[in-house]
Amino acid sequence: MADGLILRAIRGKAKSLNLNGRRLQRVPVAVGCLLNLTELQLKNNSLCRLPLELSALCSLRVLHLGNNHFEKVPEEIKYLKSLERLHLFGNRITEVPAAVFDGLGNLLFLNLNNNLLEHLPREIYKLERLEMLSINHNHLKGVPKELCLLQNIKELHLADNQLDSLPDEMGYLTNLKELRLSRNQLTGLPEGICKLIKLKILDVAGNYIRSFPSAMHKVPLTELYCEENPLLEKLPVFASQQEEILTLKEITARLILNHLLSRYSFFREQVRQHPEARSVLSSRNICALCGRWFLDMWLECVTFVDVKKKMKTSSNVQLLPIRVLLCSHRCFNQRENGIFGVAVQ
Repeated sequence: MADGLILRAIRGKAKSLNLNGRRLQRVPVAVGCLLNLTELQLKNNSLCRLPLELSALCSLRVLHLGNNHFEKVPEEIKYLKSLERLHLFGNRITEVPAAVFDGLGNLLFLNLNNNLLEHLPREIYKLERLEMLSINHNHLKGVPKELCLLQNIKELHLADNQLDSLPDEMGYLTNLKELRLSRNQLTGLPEGICKLIKLKILDVAGNYIRSFPSAMHKVPLTELYCEENPLLEKLPVFASQQEEILTLKEITARLILNHLLSRYSFFREQVRQHPEARSVLSSRNICALCGRWFLDMWLECVTFVDVKKKMKTSSNVQLLPIRVLLCSHRCFNQRENGIFGVAVQ
């Protein structure tokens, strides 16, 4: 029956072909003769590979391969230079060959939901025009920082994975409007996320987040979902001050960082000549009270932002804990009203 449909499509120079649910175990080679085809539907079959003949479909813009038996993204797709939308949900995909991205420079939409992916190749940055990426319900343990080079991406869906952190480079996704991260293993969000000036929807429900980045309340969200997280609460507890014992690395870093504040510091030229030192110092933090730089050792505090007054977003949380970092107990003792220490449990 599929052969008959293809034959009629060839005679009619069809632009669309629907072979969904035909119990296909292979794609008929004759499909490669449909040179006018712009949309090919192959959902709900038993396919595990594509014939090389499909590479002739130079006009194809939409390809549906959902609910099949693919174990990796077929490399033949890289020849489909005009492809804009690719559906690969509901397969058994554990691998995305890096070479696939070489020919997908026009791709706008990629759906890899409900697969078995544990990682993405760094070459994903080659999808320069990508606007929507959905990889829900997989086994992702991390996100390559190269994904953050996708300047045109507007929606990023990574729900139901095993992510425990995100790269700070997330702040480069300046056109991102929707970010879905529910039901992962995140203990926090990177400070870079506060640079997403177009972000409207953030879903981090069902994670292990206790507090949010320091400028989170400035992100123009209209929807925030953060239920089922162990968010910090404003509860009074007894506190005991411990003596600060800084590591030699921390002492040295603070000394150098303070000197770098001077425009004519001798350390400026020295740091330029030592890439390792420059890399270490680039991860510095700033004390929210005194404004001095420090490296790894700080006191974690929070301030509580009234979501409805300050963020103007729909959320079932009234007070959102926002992270505040202080460089010392001295600053902690001089902190302003509204800044609270985080109790160690």
